[in-house]
Amino acid sequence: MTGWLGDGFLDLFLGGACLGCDRPGRLLCRDCAAALPATGHCTPPTPTPPGLVPPFATGEYAGLLRDLVLGHKERRAHGLAAPLGRQLARAVGAAVAELAPGSAVPVVLVPVPSRAAAVRARGHDPTLTMTRRAARTLRDAGRSALVARLLRLRPGVADQAGLTAGERRDNLAGSMACPAGAVARLARRAPVAHVVVCDDVLTTGATAREAQRALAAAGVPPLAIATVAATARRGVPTKL
Repeated sequence: MTGWLGDGFLDLFLGGACLGCDRPGRLLCRDCAAALPATGHCTPPTPTPPGLVPPFATGEYAGLLRDLVLGHKERRAHGLAAPLGRQLARAVGAAVAELAPGSAVPVVLVPVPSRAAAVRARGHDPTLTMTRRAARTLRDAGRSALVARLLRLRPGVADQAGLTAGERRDNLAGSMACPAGAVARLARRAPVAHVVVCDDVLTTGATAREAQRALAAAGVPPLAIATVAATARRGVPTKL
Protein backbone atom coordinates (compact mmCIF):
# COMPACT_ATOMS: atom_id res chain seq x y z
CA MET A 1 0.00 0.00 0.00
CA THR A 2 2.83 2.38 0.81
CA GLY A 3 5.11 1.06 -1.95
CA TRP A 4 8.70 2.17 -1.56
CA LEU A 5 7.67 5.11 0.64
CA GLY A 6 8.22 4.33 4.30
CA ASP A 7 5.60 4.95 6.98
CA GLY A 8 7.70 7.74 8.47
CA PHE A 9 7.81 9.61 5.14
CA LEU A 10 4.07 9.26 4.65
CA ASP A 11 3.34 10.40 8.20
CA LEU A 12 5.34 13.58 7.57
CA PHE A 13 3.90 14.10 4.10
CA LEU A 14 0.30 13.57 5.20
CA GLY A 15 0.64 15.50 8.44
CA GLY A 16 0.65 12.60 10.89
CA ALA A 17 1.27 13.05 14.61
CA CYS A 18 2.46 10.95 17.53
CA LEU A 19 -0.39 9.18 19.30
CA GLY A 20 1.26 9.85 22.63
CA CYS A 21 2.15 13.55 22.52
CA ASP A 22 0.64 14.82 19.26
CA ARG A 23 4.09 15.85 18.00
CA PRO A 24 4.04 16.14 14.19
CA GLY A 25 5.80 13.32 12.39
CA ARG A 26 5.72 9.62 13.10
CA LEU A 27 2.75 7.84 14.65
CA LEU A 28 4.92 7.14 17.71
CA CYS A 29 7.83 9.46 18.47
CA ARG A 30 11.06 8.22 20.05
CA ASP A 31 10.30 9.79 23.43
CA CYS A 32 6.87 8.16 23.70
CA ALA A 33 8.25 4.85 22.45
CA ALA A 34 10.92 4.99 25.15
CA ALA A 35 8.22 5.63 27.78
CA LEU A 36 6.34 2.40 26.98
CA PRO A 37 6.59 -0.43 29.56
CA ALA A 38 10.01 -2.05 29.28
CA THR A 39 9.09 -5.45 30.70
CA GLY A 40 6.22 -7.89 30.85
CA HIS A 41 4.40 -9.04 33.97
CA CYS A 42 2.10 -11.91 34.88
CA THR A 43 -1.43 -10.49 34.57
CA PRO A 44 -4.10 -13.11 35.37
CA PRO A 45 -7.67 -11.88 34.89
CA THR A 46 -10.13 -11.91 37.78
CA PRO A 47 -11.77 -14.36 37.83
CA THR A 48 -9.19 -16.50 36.08
CA PRO A 49 -10.53 -19.25 33.78
CA PRO A 50 -9.79 -22.62 35.40
CA GLY A 51 -6.52 -24.12 34.22
CA LEU A 52 -5.30 -21.04 32.33
CA VAL A 53 -1.53 -21.06 31.86
CA PRO A 54 0.25 -17.90 33.09
CA PRO A 55 -0.69 -14.84 31.00
CA PHE A 56 1.80 -12.00 30.53
CA ALA A 57 1.33 -8.42 29.32
CA THR A 58 3.39 -5.24 29.38
CA GLY A 59 0.73 -2.91 30.79
CA GLU A 60 -2.90 -2.02 31.24
CA TYR A 61 -5.12 -1.68 28.19
CA ALA A 62 -5.47 2.07 28.58
CA GLY A 63 -3.81 5.28 27.47
CA LEU A 64 -1.11 4.98 24.86
CA LEU A 65 -1.08 1.17 24.76
CA ARG A 66 -4.79 1.18 23.95
CA ASP A 67 -4.29 3.85 21.28
CA LEU A 68 -1.51 1.81 19.67
CA VAL A 69 -3.58 -1.39 19.58
CA LEU A 70 -6.66 0.34 18.15
CA GLY A 71 -4.66 2.42 15.69
CA HIS A 72 -3.01 -0.67 14.27
CA LYS A 73 -6.09 -2.89 14.33
CA GLU A 74 -8.93 -0.58 13.32
CA ARG A 75 -7.26 2.35 11.54
CA ARG A 76 -4.73 0.44 9.44
CA ALA A 77 -1.81 2.34 10.95
CA HIS A 78 0.72 -0.22 9.73
CA GLY A 79 3.62 1.78 11.11
CA LEU A 80 2.54 0.73 14.61
CA ALA A 81 3.28 -2.95 13.95
CA ALA A 82 6.93 -2.52 14.94
CA PRO A 83 6.38 -0.92 18.39
CA LEU A 84 3.53 -3.33 19.13
CA GLY A 85 5.76 -6.22 18.11
CA ARG A 86 8.41 -4.98 20.53
CA GLN A 87 5.87 -4.80 23.35
CA LEU A 88 4.63 -8.30 22.58
CA ALA A 89 8.23 -9.54 22.53
CA ARG A 90 8.69 -8.06 26.00
CA ALA A 91 5.67 -10.00 27.24
CA VAL A 92 7.01 -13.17 25.64
CA GLY A 93 10.40 -12.48 27.19
CA ALA A 94 8.83 -12.35 30.65
CA ALA A 95 6.91 -15.55 29.94
CA VAL A 96 10.08 -17.47 29.02
CA ALA A 97 12.43 -15.67 31.42
CA GLU A 98 13.38 -18.88 33.19
CA LEU A 99 14.46 -20.57 29.95
CA ALA A 100 18.10 -20.36 28.93
CA PRO A 101 18.49 -17.38 26.53
CA GLY A 102 20.90 -19.27 24.29
CA SER A 103 18.86 -22.47 24.23
CA ALA A 104 18.59 -24.22 20.89
CA VAL A 105 14.96 -25.04 21.72
CA PRO A 106 12.91 -22.39 19.94
CA VAL A 107 10.04 -20.36 21.29
CA VAL A 108 7.07 -20.86 18.98
CA LEU A 109 4.66 -17.95 18.88
CA VAL A 110 1.11 -18.98 17.99
CA PRO A 111 -1.14 -16.03 17.07
CA VAL A 112 -4.77 -16.15 18.09
CA PRO A 113 -6.71 -16.41 14.81
CA SER A 114 -8.91 -13.55 13.64
CA ARG A 115 -12.34 -13.97 12.08
CA ALA A 116 -12.09 -14.02 8.28
CA ALA A 117 -14.73 -11.29 8.03
CA ALA A 118 -12.72 -9.04 10.34
CA VAL A 119 -9.54 -9.58 8.33
CA ARG A 120 -11.37 -8.70 5.12
CA ALA A 121 -12.93 -5.59 6.66
CA ARG A 122 -9.64 -4.37 8.11
CA GLY A 123 -7.58 -5.28 5.08
CA HIS A 124 -4.95 -7.02 7.21
CA ASP A 125 -4.47 -9.43 10.10
CA PRO A 126 -3.05 -7.26 12.91
CA THR A 127 -2.40 -10.08 15.37
CA LEU A 128 -0.42 -12.12 12.84
CA THR A 129 1.62 -9.08 11.76
CA MET A 130 2.37 -8.10 15.34
CA THR A 131 3.36 -11.66 16.25
CA ARG A 132 5.77 -11.85 13.32
CA ARG A 133 7.35 -8.59 14.44
CA ALA A 134 7.69 -9.96 17.96
CA ALA A 135 9.47 -13.08 16.68
CA ARG A 136 11.88 -10.90 14.72
CA THR A 137 12.59 -8.81 17.83
CA LEU A 138 13.27 -11.94 19.88
CA ARG A 139 15.63 -13.30 17.24
CA ASP A 140 17.50 -10.00 17.13
CA ALA A 141 17.98 -10.35 20.88
CA GLY A 142 19.48 -13.82 20.50
CA ARG A 143 16.40 -15.93 21.26
CA SER A 144 15.45 -18.67 18.81
CA ALA A 145 11.86 -17.82 17.84
CA LEU A 146 9.43 -18.60 15.06
CA VAL A 147 5.75 -18.10 14.26
CA ALA A 148 3.38 -21.01 13.64
CA ARG A 149 -0.23 -20.46 12.58
CA LEU A 150 -1.53 -23.55 14.35
CA LEU A 151 -5.01 -22.35 15.25
CA ARG A 152 -8.10 -22.07 13.08
CA LEU A 153 -11.49 -20.58 13.94
CA ARG A 154 -14.56 -22.68 13.30
CA PRO A 155 -17.52 -20.91 11.59
CA GLY A 156 -20.12 -19.15 13.69
CA VAL A 157 -17.91 -17.21 16.11
CA ALA A 158 -19.40 -13.77 16.82
CA ASP A 159 -17.49 -10.54 17.40
CA GLN A 160 -16.45 -10.43 21.07
CA ALA A 161 -16.91 -6.66 21.46
CA GLY A 162 -19.58 -5.81 24.01
CA LEU A 163 -20.02 -9.36 25.30
CA THR A 164 -19.98 -10.14 29.02
CA ALA A 165 -17.45 -12.57 30.47
CA GLY A 166 -20.00 -15.39 30.37
CA GLU A 167 -21.07 -14.55 26.83
CA ARG A 168 -17.44 -14.50 25.69
CA ARG A 169 -16.88 -17.91 27.22
CA ASP A 170 -19.99 -19.37 25.58
CA ASN A 171 -19.20 -17.74 22.23
CA LEU A 172 -15.70 -19.22 22.16
CA ALA A 173 -16.40 -22.68 23.60
CA GLY A 174 -15.07 -25.20 21.07
CA SER A 175 -14.47 -22.43 18.53
CA MET A 176 -10.81 -23.18 17.77
CA ALA A 177 -9.12 -26.16 16.22
CA CYS A 178 -5.53 -27.13 15.60
CA PRO A 179 -5.32 -29.08 12.31
CA ALA A 180 -3.07 -32.13 12.29
CA GLY A 181 -1.29 -30.87 9.17
CA ALA A 182 -0.22 -27.66 10.90
CA VAL A 183 1.10 -29.63 13.87
CA ALA A 184 3.02 -31.98 11.56
CA ARG A 185 4.65 -29.04 9.77
CA LEU A 186 5.71 -27.54 13.09
CA ALA A 187 7.12 -30.89 14.23
CA ARG A 188 9.34 -30.99 11.15
CA ARG A 189 10.59 -27.45 11.81
CA ALA A 190 10.94 -27.76 15.57
CA PRO A 191 10.60 -31.25 17.08
CA VAL A 192 10.96 -29.71 20.55
CA ALA A 193 9.68 -26.21 21.31
CA HIS A 194 8.21 -23.90 23.91
CA VAL A 195 4.81 -22.68 22.70
CA VAL A 196 3.41 -19.25 23.63
CA VAL A 197 -0.06 -18.08 22.54
CA CYS A 198 -0.01 -14.46 21.34
CA ASP A 199 -2.76 -11.83 21.15
CA ASP A 200 -3.08 -8.07 21.42
CA VAL A 201 -5.22 -7.77 24.57
CA LEU A 202 -6.16 -10.08 27.45
CA THR A 203 -9.67 -9.29 28.69
CA THR A 204 -11.51 -12.11 30.48
CA GLY A 205 -9.08 -14.83 29.42
CA ALA A 206 -11.79 -16.70 27.48
CA THR A 207 -9.99 -16.42 24.14
CA ALA A 208 -6.66 -17.42 25.65
CA ARG A 209 -8.21 -20.40 27.42
CA GLU A 210 -9.89 -21.63 24.24
CA ALA A 211 -6.61 -21.32 22.32
CA GLN A 212 -4.87 -23.24 25.07
CA ARG A 213 -7.53 -25.97 24.98
CA ALA A 214 -7.27 -26.43 21.22
CA LEU A 215 -3.47 -26.61 21.27
CA ALA A 216 -3.41 -29.05 24.19
CA ALA A 217 -5.97 -31.26 22.45
CA ALA A 218 -3.61 -31.46 19.47
CA GLY A 219 -0.66 -32.41 21.66
CA VAL A 220 0.94 -28.94 21.68
CA PRO A 221 0.26 -27.55 25.17
CA PRO A 222 1.36 -23.91 25.52
CA LEU A 223 3.78 -22.70 28.15
CA ALA A 224 2.14 -19.27 28.54
CA ILE A 225 -0.01 -16.54 27.04
CA ALA A 226 1.55 -13.24 25.90
CA THR A 227 -0.30 -10.04 25.04
CA VAL A 228 0.60 -6.40 24.61
CA ALA A 229 -1.89 -5.26 27.25
CA ALA A 230 -4.40 -6.57 29.76
CA THR A 231 -7.76 -5.07 30.67
CA ALA A 232 -8.24 -4.06 34.28
CA ARG A 233 -11.66 -5.36 35.32
CA ARG A 234 -13.98 -2.79 36.90
CA GLY A 235 -14.10 -3.09 40.67
CA VAL A 236 -11.03 -5.33 40.64
CA PRO A 237 -7.60 -3.94 41.63
CA THR A 238 -5.18 -4.08 38.72
CA LYS A 239 -2.29 -6.54 39.00
CA LEU A 240 -0.11 -4.73 36.50
